[in-house]
Amino acid sequence: MTNTVKTSVKFDKATGKYTVRIGDSKAFTTGKQSHVEWKFHQVTGMKKTFAEIAGESQKVEAAKDAKFNINARFGFVEQLVSMVADGVQPSAVITGQGGLGKTFTVTKTLSDKGYKDISDLGELAAGSIVNMRKCFKMVKGFSTAKGLYRTLFENNKGIIVFDDCDAVLKDPVALNVLKSALDSYGKRIISWNAETRGEDDLPRSFNFEGRVIFISNMEEGAIDQAIRSRSMMIDLSMNDDQKIERMGHIAESPEFMPEYDKGIVRDALALISELKADAKEISLRTLISISKVRASNSNWKDLATYILTA
Repeated sequence: MTNTVKTSVKFDKATGKYTVRIGDSKAFTTGKQSHVEWKFHQVTGMKKTFAEIAGESQKVEAAKDAKFNINARFGFVEQLVSMVADGVQPSAVITGQGGLGKTFTVTKTLSDKGYKDISDLGELAAGSIVNMRKCFKMVKGFSTAKGLYRTLFENNKGIIVFDDCDAVLKDPVALNVLKSALDSYGKRIISWNAETRGEDDLPRSFNFEGRVIFISNMEEGAIDQAIRSRSMMIDLSMNDDQKIERMGHIAESPEFMPEYDKGIVRDALALISELKADAKEISLRTLISISKVRASNSNWKDLATYILTA
């Protein structure tokens, strides 16, 4: 047994739990450091303290971050989404915490590539569009395996963006549907052989010619191996310093809160950075809220601190 096991240990302040991945072992979540140590021993045969395990994880993450900082990784997202838009790659998976611009980056890149967002159109209207190859549809929230099959059929030839639809990434039936949809063969035949009640307007099988982008808040290692092997993936997981770095980059863009002076947004970001250890949440939503408080009056810090940390 070697002493070099890739370990990821991330603490969620909101839940008070650790999300851990050890080598090729599936990720697990626990609130106890002793459980992390026990699992590490079970997987590797080595006994190490939680501090040692977490320290090794931080070294791996630090080495990755030194080579590719968070803004560079968002740039890679744009490149990968462009590859999907151009038909070079059939699927992509973007993982990482919510509220820091994953969805915005994906949809903006698709729009810049000339794709029309048909998310607000009804299913029949969407299916009647002649040039589906230049359209994309956002699918948000829960979806069943049958709902996934219908979505793939009705939006064939275009791009489907599953945003925070983690249920389809966990359901065994949905995963089998996705495996066929994401294959790299010339024809990607998707079948639905389950019994149906009453009339069903869906075919039992069809050739899927579309492309798929997943945006998920799940840990990269928690994504099913079959999906990872068929897709190109970019992980945008961030620590607090990286979140603030990313927010600082976005805050300077003309599109972000254009109604406010940039000095107001910078003041809000500075306070978030100062109180990051005690903040309930660090995201663009946090920055927007604190910026609004900053703009409301000169005696703003107490209220902003309360909103940020209470």
